[in-house]
Formats: sequence, C-alpha cells, structure tokens
Amino acid sequence: MRYLKNNSLFLILGILLSTILLVFLFIPIFKILFAVPPSKLMASFKDPRITSSVILTLKVSAMATATTVVLGLPLSYILARYEFPLKRTIEGLIDAPVMIPHVAAGIALLMVFGREGILGGAFQKIGVVFLDTKAGILIAMMFVSAPFFINSAKEGFKKIDRRLELAAKTLGASNLDVFFKISLPLAKKEILNGALMMWGRGLGEFGAVVIIAYHPITAPVMIYERFTSFGLEYALPISSLLVGISILIFIIVRFLSR
Repeated sequence: MRYLKNNSLFLILGILLSTILLVFLFIPIFKILFAVPPSKLMASFKDPRITSSVILTLKVSAMATATTVVLGLPLSYILARYEFPLKRTIEGLIDAPVMIPHVAAGIALLMVFGREGILGGAFQKIGVVFLDTKAGILIAMMFVSAPFFINSAKEGFKKIDRRLELAAKTLGASNLDVFFKISLPLAKKEILNGALMMWGRGLGEFGAVVIIAYHPITAPVMIYERFTSFGLEYALPISSLLVGISILIFIIVRFLSR
C-alpha cells in the first residue's frame, strides 16, 4: 500500500513538472502562429522580399543538409564501427560548433573563408566567393548544424548488430554492398531524423550567417532587420510564416519517417 502511494506521488509530481515544461515550450509557438491575422499573413505571401527570403532559407538549408549527408555518412560510420587514435578528440571537435556562440562561429568562418582567409583566397581563384553569397550562407548553416546529423547517424549505425554485417561479408558481400544494402537501410530512421534536425537548425541560424553573409537576406536575418528597424508588428508576419512552414514540413517528414 505504501509502495502504491509513493508511486502515485512520484507519477503526479512527474506529470506536474512535465506539464510546466510543455507549457513553457508550446505557448510561445502557438502564440506566434496565431498572433498574425490571416489577412496580414496572406499579404506577407505576396511580399516578394519575404517570399524570396523564406525560399532562400529553405533551399540553402536543404543544400547544406544534402552536402553534409554525403560528407558525413562515411564519418558517422567510421566513428560508430572503428576504434583509432584521437577518436575521442575528433568526436569532441564535431560537437564543438554546438557549444560555440554562433556569432563567434561566424567570425571564425570569416577568418577562414573570407577574401583574406586561408581557404577563402584559394576558392576565390577558382571563382567561388563566400562573403555575402549563398555559398557563405551554406557553410554557416553547415558549420553550426552538422553535429546534429553526424551524431544521429552515428547512433543509428551503433544500434546495428555487427553480426548481420559479418554474415553478409562471409557470404561474399563487399564492404560497399554491406554499407548500402544492410547498414544504411537499418540506420535510415536515425539518418533521416538527423537530417531533419540539421535542416531545421539551419532554417533558424542567424548568428553565423549574419557575420559572413548578411546578403542575400535569409528569413532569420530579415526578421532581425525588420524588428530593429520597424518594431515587432513588422517582424511578426515573416516570423509566423517561417514557424508555420517549419512545423508543417516537420510534421510531414515525421509522418513519412514512420
């Protein structure tokens, strides 16, 4: 009887604390979604500056995610499957962009990819410029959000029973066959979730982007610009639009991933 009473108290306390956190998370989202009248929201769809900034943000964030998927999948698999010197150091470096203030991350990228930077000068010789270009937005989004994809894919590969891969190799499958036909399909949920998290994080990136590529203007930069120049009323429509689009796509992708 005493056990049941203690268990009930624990459950009630857990529900109470969880409710407080959920209210804290959900109320601002609902508030911004429904703060703008439908007429103003429709008007924002017709504003070419708003639509172009939102489309640019969606497109470049998707490009950054696709690039990281191609480059990050091998790294995630190696980290999940092999032990080697400095592995923990590499894992720490992968997580570092999450902890670095994103404005500072923008400064770091500017020092490397700016016109006088180590890589910026080399890329400029072949016609690739990062300062105030889509390429600059892409590397800023990649830098701050790639850890979400790499870590999620790594955990997906870790969950796979190695005996399945070894059995396939024993039956004559090559390493590439094992990776593409066994490892990749079995880890697809974590890979998709990681890509989704990265894409979503890229959509909201402001600090690093505003340093290296203020123009062309992404949606978060436009929100900041309108808020500082004209106030909350002018920043709300694009904020509500971006949040609504993000949530809608998240719901669709989550549904498809199941």
